[in-house]
Amino acid sequence: KINFMSIAIIIPVYKESDNIEKLIFAILKFLKDPIIIIVDDSPNKETQEKIKNFNNIRYIYRGKKLGRGSAVIEGMKNLINEKEINKIIEMDADLSHAPSEIQNNLKIFEKDSLDLLISSRYLKDSRIINWSLERRVFSSLSNKLAKFVLKVPITDYTNGFRIYSKDSIKHIVANCGKIGGGFIILSEILVELYFNNFKVKEVHSIFKNRIRGESSVNLRLIIESFFGLFKVYKKKKEIINKIS
Repeated sequence: KINFMSIAIIIPVYKESDNIEKLIFAILKFLKDPIIIIVDDSPNKETQEKIKNFNNIRYIYRGKKLGRGSAVIEGMKNLINEKEINKIIEMDADLSHAPSEIQNNLKIFEKDSLDLLISSRYLKDSRIINWSLERRVFSSLSNKLAKFVLKVPITDYTNGFRIYSKDSIKHIVANCGKIGGGFIILSEILVELYFNNFKVKEVHSIFKNRIRGESSVNLRLIIESFFGLFKVYKKKKEIINKIS
């Protein structure tokens, strides 16, 4: 039986004041009073105003765009010494990740004694809704390139809807976040955990493109991610050499 009180959720935020209330209400339909960590890189505190009437919300305001990945690690650092928390969910604030999937994912996570469960957009039963053909092609090719370079046997390196064990969080905080602050941290975390023999799996997911707000993905971030991929490859080789 899952203890839902042992769960925390980390939500990185950048200009998501239009979405955050709706997301939290949706989460609370499926989890009873989880700790929710919101790490906000927005230029203002509009998001904070929208969450002030919710319980168990921790708000970390950074005030400048330091990167989605570094925001997640910031949230992990906030939780690392919480003895009662043993599972951490990471998800986006833009409603692209369905809170209705959380309970089933947690059951899989516990049943298989996992350290990382990734909600994949590219498994057989997965779906992507409302993405342009250009975005679909780019995302698919990016993930295929990552798989070719990094050789971790999963299909989705870049979706930020994940569940982590407490042990994996400790490892991530100690070892990740030094090669870039953006989406590349998702691949770095995957490589760190997989090649250090943490148990990793993925599950099918329905990904729905945002309706409100603006995406934080831009050309600069894409270019940084490509360069970051090869930094992750170098790190992978270092891990393998160290444990062999």
